[in-house]
Amino acid sequence: MIVARRLAIAFVALAAATTPSRAADDPRLIPKPREATAGDLVPLARSVVAVSANNDDDRFAAKDLTETLKARGIRVVTGADAGFRISLLRLDAPAAKRTLEAASLSFTNDMKPEGYVLVTTKDGAVVVANSAAGIFYGAQTLKQLIRTDGAVPRVQLAFIRDWPAMKYRGFHDDLSRGPVPTLEFQKREIRTFAAYKINVYSPYYEHTLSYDANPLISPPGGGMSHDDVRALVAYAKRYHVDVVPEQEAFGHLHHVLKYDLYSPLGETDHGHVLAPADPASLPLIKSWFAEIDSLFPSKFVHLGADETFELGMGRTKDRITQDGLGQVYIDFLKQIESALRYTGKRFLFWGDIAQGSPALVKSLPKDMVAVGWGYGANPRVETLLRPFLDAGMETWVAPGVSGWSRVYPNNEVALKNIQAMARDGQRLGATGLLNTSWADDGEAILNQQWYGILFGAAASWQAGESSFDDFQRSFGLQFHGDASGRIDAAQMKLSAAHALLAKGGLGDGSDYLYWVDPYSAEGQISAQKMRVVSRDVRVLAESAMVLVAQARQAAKGKLREADALESLEMGARRMDFIGMKFELSDEISRFYTHAYDTVQVGGSPGHDLGEITSNINARAQDLRDGYVLGRELYEKSWLAQNKPYWLYNVLNRYDLATQLWIQRADRVAQARSAYGRTRKLATPEEMGIPRWAPVTP
Repeated sequence: MIVARRLAIAFVALAAATTPSRAADDPRLIPKPREATAGDLVPLARSVVAVSANNDDDRFAAKDLTETLKARGIRVVTGADAGFRISLLRLDAPAAKRTLEAASLSFTNDMKPEGYVLVTTKDGAVVVANSAAGIFYGAQTLKQLIRTDGAVPRVQLAFIRDWPAMKYRGFHDDLSRGPVPTLEFQKREIRTFAAYKINVYSPYYEHTLSYDANPLISPPGGGMSHDDVRALVAYAKRYHVDVVPEQEAFGHLHHVLKYDLYSPLGETDHGHVLAPADPASLPLIKSWFAEIDSLFPSKFVHLGADETFELGMGRTKDRITQDGLGQVYIDFLKQIESALRYTGKRFLFWGDIAQGSPALVKSLPKDMVAVGWGYGANPRVETLLRPFLDAGMETWVAPGVSGWSRVYPNNEVALKNIQAMARDGQRLGATGLLNTSWADDGEAILNQQWYGILFGAAASWQAGESSFDDFQRSFGLQFHGDASGRIDAAQMKLSAAHALLAKGGLGDGSDYLYWVDPYSAEGQISAQKMRVVSRDVRVLAESAMVLVAQARQAAKGKLREADALESLEMGARRMDFIGMKFELSDEISRFYTHAYDTVQVGGSPGHDLGEITSNINARAQDLRDGYVLGRELYEKSWLAQNKPYWLYNVLNRYDLATQLWIQRADRVAQARSAYGRTRKLATPEEMGIPRWAPVTP
């Protein structure tokens, strides 16, 4: 092939000119390749052509690559006059062999399933792989080597040999605690997962998969239809992403059991857990998974079966007293597996309950896959997996992005958690990593979670312990096209804000802190702690907003993933508002207490009350305005990715919080008016405002 001969000379020159990556040459790739030698960034020729083998899968990889380059402003042509040529070659092609020989690169057996060789020179690039997945992943890495953040497009010269450490690299998406993404957003997720070599997408269902046999369960406008599932599965297949459904089959079924048609099947009335002894429980499960089997071709299906805390609190109490909790749990899990075995699937299940009965675990079918989960900064991976490893079972690990019940993900915790789970999971022989996103209080925005998602992609592809530093200076460049480092710095500011809140005994930037009334009894406890850290938290959050704005200005319209950036800003504003709310509510308390005390000695409260509420600007209006703006930004972020279903459960909270501060402003205004007639002022207690007391060290 002419391309391979033409590039051979360039390979020799590149090999002579490069050494293993220096910091200045680091291409800042996500995931970081197994082996890479990087050279200079050189201007990209005026046009690009992608050439694939005569293979439908590889033509799709070429199409995906060229569409990405076009979207980034690079001219793509198909003629012979292209200045920069890209070849996607299968390993058995003569041109591929010549390419490997010219570059003195080998292609080993462990590379064959998904690995690739990629060589870029000033004249072009060649991807060599044994499989369609390898070709596709090589093309994804090439996307990252072609930079459009400067005055002209550039390409990083490089030799790369790369293959994954873990066979299954997944993301688990909660579709049952509020947000339900649109099909278009799910397709966007698939494209993004694939770009960073994630190959499993696991949608989580409690009640949001529309079942023909059980039409009552899925809420109107809040479920995935059969047509949407089929469309998503077919779309994901082209991107080498396996859609592995999880349908809870034991616990977490309140949204089913709250209906009186199904409540009799529960351990308790309108509870959360199916009663194992009820003769209708297993038929219900079988009906769900029969439809799942017809919709999802994956060889895996996830049964859930975690957090069955109600088991033994109701109908199964006597049986558990006699046989023990572990035995009853394991027996029912085995019954579920046996009833569904005809599908030929392999069944995943969460390992948290079963790990408490290690001797009984050995009775589970050996082809089941135990998923050990833990979300803290220091997960005990050995403890999570050991009972299943000793039983000879395959295991996966499940870290989390720490985005649930928070105004923005706590990425410091998330990265530590993901790093440890991937590192120790690999050491212990886990074959997969299923990075998880939950939406416990229904407020999580997935577009805020890409930082943790991409680190999960890196940690599961890379061997051993993934570097925080490498990732933290690569994310902004590769995900947003920001070479300035400002978006990376903004992410670090928000992590630091979480850490400050945690150090102050407030947990972190939780939704609870965002919504709690600072004048309530619980709010006053938080207020006392917030006084120590609120100003520093606000400066960090506000600095994050400034950094994003500066990144936009510097990039002149070239930044990517605009919706995710807006969600980042929205999260920073919510973090800032936590501090603002406690600061301004303290100031309102101080002003009103001073006004009241002044009136008691014959003075006028005018200035103090005007600082609380005014027709122009005052603190009560600031808090009203903060919730109103927060509502607008939150709704925009939600609708950029989700169906309208559930949204008003959150927006109603904004409306109530807004009304609370409007009412407080009106109450103070009325007290001010009454003072003009009576020369008396209601006490702070009568106004529902805590009496201010000087803070002592």
